[in-house]
Amino acid sequence: MTIAPMSCLTASQWLTAGESWNDFEIHLQTALGGNQSSPTTFVLLGFGNFLGLRILLSVLFLAIYALSLVGNLLIVLLVAVDQHLHTPMYFFLMNLSCLETCYISTIVPRMLASFLTGDRSISIKGCITQYYFFGFCAATECYLLAMMSYDRYLAICKPLHYSTIMNGRLCLQLAFTSWMCGLVTNTIITSFMLELTFCGPNEIDHFFCDIYPVANLSCSNTHQVKLVTFILGLMGTGPPFLLTITSYICILLTVLRIKSKAAQQKAFATCSSHLIVVTLFYGSIFLVYIVPESVTPSELHKTFSLFYTVLTPTLNPLIYSLRNREVKEVLFKTVRRFSNRVS
Repeated sequence: MTIAPMSCLTASQWLTAGESWNDFEIHLQTALGGNQSSPTTFVLLGFGNFLGLRILLSVLFLAIYALSLVGNLLIVLLVAVDQHLHTPMYFFLMNLSCLETCYISTIVPRMLASFLTGDRSISIKGCITQYYFFGFCAATECYLLAMMSYDRYLAICKPLHYSTIMNGRLCLQLAFTSWMCGLVTNTIITSFMLELTFCGPNEIDHFFCDIYPVANLSCSNTHQVKLVTFILGLMGTGPPFLLTITSYICILLTVLRIKSKAAQQKAFATCSSHLIVVTLFYGSIFLVYIVPESVTPSELHKTFSLFYTVLTPTLNPLIYSLRNREVKEVLFKTVRRFSNRVS
């Protein structure tokens, strides 16, 4: 269909010709204002209401980042060097720690640079790259948490068949599936994100490049990318969450049958701490990506985002690994061995 020049068409004629209202607005702006240059950078407003606390926030997030890196990398090192930790449970924990190290590193260093330098700008390519790696890590974590809960379910509820079912080959397959599901899911979303065009405001009301805040700045039709994000987000979090919760419910029911009160209390303490982390992670993701934007104010949206981008990567090594007796013994043994070599 041949479309007449913009100046010859009214809004109703333009829409009748098959173009969207969004397209009409863009052509109207071009007709009135001439060729407008597209922005090459975005500005991450972040926590702009707390600019007076920049130094305090820098110290706080630097401490959190350092704690997360030390905790997660320590788990990776201990599992890699000690034969006693070469079990399915610690294999998945090592995968989770590797993931968390990458996960928090896509967000916090950029925040720290903004706090310290005051420069909150980021190129559009850099913004999309940050979202790609962040989304990949977030989606992968959903699947890894589900695989870890399934592993614990087999170990506690099916102990006689555990070693037969959870062999080395299955562990590799489950871990590989988790990483690939996260990669494929977020590659699809990012491919839609790359189709967006930007020709207006460039301020992102967030502390990192997330899909919805970035899409809201686009002057193209964002319905499709938001719909794909919603559907894939629901598919990527729903089944893993149900598997995780179902596994822990079965574990708790099995623990209730244990006659020893001390064993029950220990199992309950472990499961409850795991469930707290899982609830924080999935609950914040649900509130950010599933609940309509109009229901969640911007500041609350950013606060919920802190839970799954910063808090859970810091808590996971403490909750899942460093509180375990086996890990503590390996840690103390490694420290003693290292100190003896130095002395």
